[in-house]
Amino acid sequence: MDQLWNSVLDGMKPIRKVIPGGDIGLALCVLFQLSILIMPIPTFLLDMALALSFIASILILLISLSLERPLDFSSLPTLLLLTTILRLSLNVATARLILSHGADGPYAAGRVVAAFGSFLMGGDVVVGAIIFSMLLMVNFVVITKGSSRIAEVAARFYLDAMPGKQMAIDADLSSGTIDEPTARLRRAELSEESGFYGAMDGASKFVRGDAISALVITLINIFGGLAMGLLRAHMSIESAFLTFTTLTIGDGLVSQIPALLVSTAAGIVVSKGAVQGKMHGKLAAQLGSNVNPLMMASAAAGLLALLPGLPTVPFLTVSVLSGAAAWQRFLAKRTALVAAAVPVIQPPDNNAAQVSLLDVVRVELGYGLLELASGMSQQLPDQIKRLRRALATELGFVLPSVRIQDNVELEPYNYVFALKEISAGAGALRPMMMLAISPGDQAIELPGEKTVEPTFGLPACWITPTLADQARSANWTVVDPATVLTTHLAEVVKENIAEFLSYTETQKILANLPQEQQKLVADLVPSTITVGGLQRVLQMLLAERISIRDMPTILEAVQEACSMSLKSVASIVAHVRTRLARQISDSLTGPAGYLPVVVLSQEWEDTLAASLVGPVDDRQLALGQEKLRELLDRMRVVIDSAVNNGEKPALLTSMGVRYHVHSIIDRIRMNVPVIAQAEVHRRARVKVVGTI
Repeated sequence: MDQLWNSVLDGMKPIRKVIPGGDIGLALCVLFQLSILIMPIPTFLLDMALALSFIASILILLISLSLERPLDFSSLPTLLLLTTILRLSLNVATARLILSHGADGPYAAGRVVAAFGSFLMGGDVVVGAIIFSMLLMVNFVVITKGSSRIAEVAARFYLDAMPGKQMAIDADLSSGTIDEPTARLRRAELSEESGFYGAMDGASKFVRGDAISALVITLINIFGGLAMGLLRAHMSIESAFLTFTTLTIGDGLVSQIPALLVSTAAGIVVSKGAVQGKMHGKLAAQLGSNVNPLMMASAAAGLLALLPGLPTVPFLTVSVLSGAAAWQRFLAKRTALVAAAVPVIQPPDNNAAQVSLLDVVRVELGYGLLELASGMSQQLPDQIKRLRRALATELGFVLPSVRIQDNVELEPYNYVFALKEISAGAGALRPMMMLAISPGDQAIELPGEKTVEPTFGLPACWITPTLADQARSANWTVVDPATVLTTHLAEVVKENIAEFLSYTETQKILANLPQEQQKLVADLVPSTITVGGLQRVLQMLLAERISIRDMPTILEAVQEACSMSLKSVASIVAHVRTRLARQISDSLTGPAGYLPVVVLSQEWEDTLAASLVGPVDDRQLALGQEKLRELLDRMRVVIDSAVNNGEKPALLTSMGVRYHVHSIIDRIRMNVPVIAQAEVHRRARVKVVGTI
């Protein structure tokens, strides 16, 4: 039973931390609040309750300011209800004491009420009444009304976006991007998120109603108190007005200041929206992320300091502080370097020139993108680390470390990839926006900056983060700038990954094999094949994105090929691929469970086979220009048709021409895998989706 109650009250941890005794303490607290509405309480107990109301409102505000995301304070709607009931109960209790014992003196409703009344009024009833009215108006007209509207709009948009988010989770699950436990967790978070914003929409009405009731109770206390003082206590009009107005304003302050704090906390939580991270960090990062606004603010403050009639010191101080912040930000962006990189290795001096090794992979950023690499979140280094792990899992090869550095010659929001100091890709980002990638020709229009997705050339649009949910509900794919850059880098790396497998890396792979495989390595290298020859075999596999994780099978296949007197690297690779048939077939099998293929017709097979010239171990394709152009045109038509039908096909050929067909497709960058018939595993389900 205790476990059941604990699960029910799990979302109310802030309350359980404050109230000892868990569920029993919470129940007694609510009963105490309701009992105040009916039963009179002594002034010392009233002072304790008012102090608790103050501290609880301050605690709620501080928790709201330190949230990473709104759902971390999922008990806020319940707290808003409980604190509203507490304030209303205390209002009723103080009103009872003011009306029944107000003639006894300023401490009739307790010392807390008396202290706040005398502090605000300062001996002047009119000034105190005006200031109290202003506080009441600020809470009622500005904060509670704004919070209520934000909560209403947020609830509406989150509920409208739920079907799209649910479909996105199902799509990720179907594609294998996430597993079933992750999908259940994301569905639970989605349900909790929609429930939270719906509850906040309703709870904001409590806060607004609290402000209205405070105004009504204040008027009742003033006019009712005057009537009681004049008719029952036979006080003079001046004495009755001063006494009951002081008590009423003190009572109003004691209730309105906590209400103001709680209303502010509710407004902060609902206005935080989808912003992740603590609010103070996000505000500092976003307000100070751009140098130009800070410089313009500094110049404007300096200009105002020089105008005649305006005080110089305040505006000059603001100008100096803004200028210092702009300069510090400028220096930080220029000097920010991330050390998730290959270290510069220098040989011993020995009176010789010191040279540094080439950066195998380098990402160069314009100064406007340095926040992605060196900011508080450091999105880019973290995503590159995940990319390296993913490549190691997918292809069995660990990508060398990636250096990230600034480049003052680039435009502020541009980036460039360099592989072994040679440019291999470039693009542009918008740091404070999201990239929405169009789902097709029927996509709705989104307000934003039209562009082209840099990795695959798809039509896209840079949008503000507030439009992300709307874009997802319309089936647009929405990604952040760091993900855009990392995806582009992943594709560039995969296209050139064979170049990264050096002689030294091949030696490391062989040395890291388990002890039981070392005998095979010793028998194979260098007597049967050299390390360089094995390096070339692995490079050709990686060039076609064939994983080399199964090194024992690859080494056994190489040994078999060499024992069959196969000499050329291409023929050895062809034999290795047949031994990896199950792996190749599995990697090309789609979500539907079958391997979609486009078949090369027998006519083209014969034409290509007849065009092969040279020795058996080193055949070359000598196909005429007209025939080659005809073959390419036919390939594009058939493969594009299959892709438009939702398939990701492989081109199926005979073993004799597979390598040469791949060479043709690789040169025109069609990015279609080419497999031989012997590389299709016997258990694979094959579906022909086209014929060339």
